[in-house]
Amino acid sequence: MEDTNTKLQQEFAHLNWTGWTFEKSGKELILAALDRISMQEPDWTYVAARIRLNQLYSSVAQSRYTNGATVYEQFEQVVHKLVEKKLYRSTLLEAYTNEDIQTLGQALERERDKKFTYLGLHTLVDRYVTKDFDGSILELPQERFMIIAMTLMQKEPQHQRVSLTLDAYWALSNLYMTVATPTLANAGKTHGQLSSCFIDTIEDSLRGIFDSTTDAATLSKNGGGIGIYLGKIRARGSSIKGYKGTSSGVLPWMKQLNNTAVSVDQLGQRQGAIAVYLDVWHKDIFSFLDAKLNNGDERKRTHDLFTGVCLPDLFMEKVEAREDWYLFDPHEVRQVMGFSLEDFFDEKQGSGSFREKYKLCVENPELTKESVPAIEIMKRVMISQLETGTPYMFYRDQANRMNPNNHCGMVYGSNLCTEIMQNMSPTFVKEEVTKDGSIIITKQPGDYVVCNLSSINLATAVTDDVLERLIPIQVRMLDNVIDINEIEVPQAKLTNEKYRAIGLGTFGWHHLLALKKIKWESEEAVEFADELYEKIAYLTIESSMELSKEKGSFKVFEGSDWETGSFFSKRGYSNEKWSDLTAKVKENGLRNGYLMAVAPNSSTAIIAGTTASIDPIYRKEYAEEKKNFRIPVTAPDISAETTWFYKAAHETDQHWSIKQNGARQKHIDQGISFNIYVKNTVKAKELLDIHVAAWKEGLKTTYYVRSTSSELEDCESCSS
Repeated sequence: MEDTNTKLQQEFAHLNWTGWTFEKSGKELILAALDRISMQEPDWTYVAARIRLNQLYSSVAQSRYTNGATVYEQFEQVVHKLVEKKLYRSTLLEAYTNEDIQTLGQALERERDKKFTYLGLHTLVDRYVTKDFDGSILELPQERFMIIAMTLMQKEPQHQRVSLTLDAYWALSNLYMTVATPTLANAGKTHGQLSSCFIDTIEDSLRGIFDSTTDAATLSKNGGGIGIYLGKIRARGSSIKGYKGTSSGVLPWMKQLNNTAVSVDQLGQRQGAIAVYLDVWHKDIFSFLDAKLNNGDERKRTHDLFTGVCLPDLFMEKVEAREDWYLFDPHEVRQVMGFSLEDFFDEKQGSGSFREKYKLCVENPELTKESVPAIEIMKRVMISQLETGTPYMFYRDQANRMNPNNHCGMVYGSNLCTEIMQNMSPTFVKEEVTKDGSIIITKQPGDYVVCNLSSINLATAVTDDVLERLIPIQVRMLDNVIDINEIEVPQAKLTNEKYRAIGLGTFGWHHLLALKKIKWESEEAVEFADELYEKIAYLTIESSMELSKEKGSFKVFEGSDWETGSFFSKRGYSNEKWSDLTAKVKENGLRNGYLMAVAPNSSTAIIAGTTASIDPIYRKEYAEEKKNFRIPVTAPDISAETTWFYKAAHETDQHWSIKQNGARQKHIDQGISFNIYVKNTVKAKELLDIHVAAWKEGLKTTYYVRSTSSELEDCESCSS
């Protein structure tokens, strides 16, 4: 094998290696290179990555009885060997001939490994490539990308399967896009599933609650993050079978879900992740908001759950007007009023069925209610956010007004990362005893939401001008996840097939702004967001329409806003280009009922060497703490020219971030994981103004409130 040290000396001679030599061990070389990473010399991360790559090639070459120079030339043997070891699924060999695999192996581009930063390479190798049962690495980075491509294209028609696989490999290996963490980790392997997140609606019955908990545990063990809407569960003190004051409310069920999240880990790597949502008019709202606080009665705390509060426009109006707000028990509302308050929303801004039903509840003397100043609830929300980062804010009226499939459902809440908004409904269970004494249990399945995610790397895809080629490939890959994925909860599988929902998102926004020398706090950035996300929306819808011509529409396309054209008119898409697409969608249908969602995607953005999601950078320079050492990280492509366009998140005026997000939200049919960054010295009025601005700008959700005094973890399932 060619002397690695000599090769690296030649390759990086221009980087000034004074003060030490290549006689040191690989680990020492890496540490020395990492130690030199700074804003003045950020490219040392690539030096460290090359040394690590050569270590990787050498290690894997030994297991393949070859050398580092030819280690990528054994793809066919690797696939057969790992299928035999039951690390890869045998379906790979059923879908692809040996000749196909040879063709795909020859297409592997070793040079594309050089695109990784050290942290990106470390993350990919440490978490995602295939390892043997003893932990030894069996798969190289480009092979992981090719296996993902093969997996997602394996059911395509034989005459185009290989060419589509090569297209998907091109998109992945150039880091123009990433797939969601479960897909990145599990595609082609014999364990795990491919979808990121799931959302359930719990029915107000003992059986319904326990069944939902079981479903959450089942999905969590396979790596899925869970969102659960609790708003239908009766409040503390409500009646049970006519006996008043007997219900213990939502908190005990939150405790049960908290224990589930802790006890059912995800692939043995981390504990489960569950977010719970509750309406702001629910009588248990105060105990719900206090559930994550670090002080008070521990019996009333659920520290391992994430919380989200569902807010109608009317509540925000009451907050602004400093008026009273009324709290109700959803069970009593159903009993006395004959309807469920949570089943309504305001169809227009300032008017609609929710405020009409709410008024009827307020005015009915038979209905018990509690009156509290709306601003007091908002204060408790903000106190919890500054201490724990949550609750998330879910603006339910806007989410439902812009729901393209409101002809057959309702959106009650969101997922673990607040970017998924799809129709939801509870599953009902019925038991029957037959004449011969058998018990038959039947379920009426509800809409159990499934998130299938993938994200565009804006910094490279826009810069290289490949969106027109990339997005059709990406939409096809996402659509294929639906048919390939194995989901153990039947109603989730049925919902997945009903709507064929996908969530195409983006990351690298701040990186792109810096490359284009656009200041974050500017109208130029807002206008650029508007233009770019309109283009992405157009290409995504067009791609799904073309796929519908080939494979058919999602089952409930008829009557949807897509079919009627309301989706387009609501967003003011009226020029000739959009009018033409509107007509084509009506004629040819749409393959996917939901199309776009922007996830946090922090871990996969690290792999791609760019900035996370639509967030500003945390700092220009920081260090990632790993097991035995620190990995210095700088803002991507930082230089004397770009440094002026990298302003840290906590130094950035959040109102500019909100304006940008309002501009892009118009074009995204689902939601956006949008973090709010504040200093720990923020005043209550300032934080309130941020929330009010987000609501008025038309945002559907906000994610964490990230204070300088709190450290929060993103959901890895939603990373894409």
